[in-house]
This record gives sequence, C-alpha cells and structure tokens, in this order.
Amino acid sequence: MAENSSCASASSCSRGSCEGCPSAEAAKAGVRNTAFLEAPNANSNIKHVIGVVSGKGGVGKSLITSSLAGVMARAGYKVGILDADITGPSIPKMFGVHGPAAASAEGEMLPEIAEDGTKIMSVNLILDDEESPVVWRGPVIAGVVKQFWTDVAWGELDYLFVDMPPGTGDVPLTCFQSLPVDGIVIVTSPQELVQMIVKKAYNMADMMHIPVLGLVENYSYIKCPDCGKKIEIFGESHIDEVAAGLNIPVIGKLPMDRAFATAADAGRIFDVENEYLVSAKEILEKL
Repeated sequence: MAENSSCASASSCSRGSCEGCPSAEAAKAGVRNTAFLEAPNANSNIKHVIGVVSGKGGVGKSLITSSLAGVMARAGYKVGILDADITGPSIPKMFGVHGPAAASAEGEMLPEIAEDGTKIMSVNLILDDEESPVVWRGPVIAGVVKQFWTDVAWGELDYLFVDMPPGTGDVPLTCFQSLPVDGIVIVTSPQELVQMIVKKAYNMADMMHIPVLGLVENYSYIKCPDCGKKIEIFGESHIDEVAAGLNIPVIGKLPMDRAFATAADAGRIFDVENEYLVSAKEILEKL
C-alpha cells in the first residue's frame, strides 16, 4: 500500500517512490496536480473541458454527453465532443458522421463536423471499418485519448465534452491527469445499487481535485402517453439523497423517451430539444 492513500497513483507506488512525486505533493497540498497536463494542439482554443463520467456502464452516458452538447449548441455556443470511450464509441453514429477523418496540410487530424455544427473526434472516424472491434490494451487506449487532445485541431470551442468510458480505470485517469478538465458531470440511473457507483466516481474526482458539477439521472421514469402519469420502472429514485450527502446538485432527470432512441438511431440526436437539462446549461454557463 502506498504511503499516500489519497494519491491517484497510490495503487502502483511504494513508500520510497512517493518521496518527491508530483501526485503525492499535490495531494498533500490539497490541489490538483498539473505536472502531467498535455499541451493542446496549437490550432485549438478551448475555453472549457467537461468530462462526462459514470461509475458503471448502461446508464446512457453517451446520450447525456450528446444532449449536453446539443443544449449548449442550441444556446449559440461552439461545442465539440472528444469520444474517449475508445472500445465502445457511439457518438459518431448518434450525430450521423462517418470517417475517415481528414487531415490538415500540416498533418493535424481534423474533427468531423455534424449537421448542427458539433465537432467530433472518435476512434470510429479513424478506423478502416467502423464496425471493427478495438482490441487494444490500456496504455494504447490511453495514448489515443491523449492524441485526440494534442493532435486534433479543434479550432475555437466554448465547450469540449469528453465522453469517458464507464468506471474508474486507465482512460478516466488519463483524462483527469492529461486534460485541463474544468469539472465533471456524473451520469447515473435510479437503482439503489447506483448510489455506491456514484460515490466511486465522485471519490475519484475528489482524489484528483476536479470539481463535480452535478449529477444527471437517466431513465428516471416513463411518462404514460395517455394520462401523463410518471411510472418509476426502476423503483423509487434516491438521487436527491445521494446528491445531498455529497453536497452536489442534481442538474437533470431524464425519462425513458422513444424520441431520444429514434433520433440517435437516425444519426440526428441534435434534433431533440432536451428540456430536462436546463439546470445543467445554467451550471455550465457559470464556469
């Protein structure tokens, strides 16, 4: 066990290696360690980087990422999505964009641009076949994520949303250490089990001294098409108690709505005007 258990690298270091380690020194000071930040591409000017995370899969994290981007784009902001879910990329399909991604005269990668103006970079845009599985080990995947930051000419962006893979493994850690993340949004669902999973994601961000902007609950309920009654098919939600216990806000509760799935399948997720993320928009505009 490492000497400094609050260090993000605690599981892989020893008492001796902690001495003088930037992560350990930052943890002691209670500040974010910026020693591992990667320089952005010279042709990128990004005002805010927002991570979208989930402690487990299957909660609709990519839907929330695309919805947050859509909300901000509708408000007139320039937005982009860095799809860091390398082994399960779904953002290009949801926005109707396909590769191969182009390159500039200087050899920089250029993001694909969706119909609504959202700039997107994903591994699916650089594969010969977008249906090919990505069978890569963690360090390679982490390296690709960093390249999407350093080698992609994003241009002028107000918000770059980073769609991270579920869990607290290599890629989220790489994003937290390598990218200047201003804050994260944690996506969850109503099941009681998720309380523990939310706290894992929150605690990882806390260890890295990255602010948690709020929680978004997906699959909150189904609205009866006849009477309008809300039916909580996953049981009673506990998200408000979890958020209160962590002293962070709930910034959205999304129902299960066929319109989301239909638009995503058609590659037109930006057509859905998401009324459930008004609070999220207000939080992002205050950054």
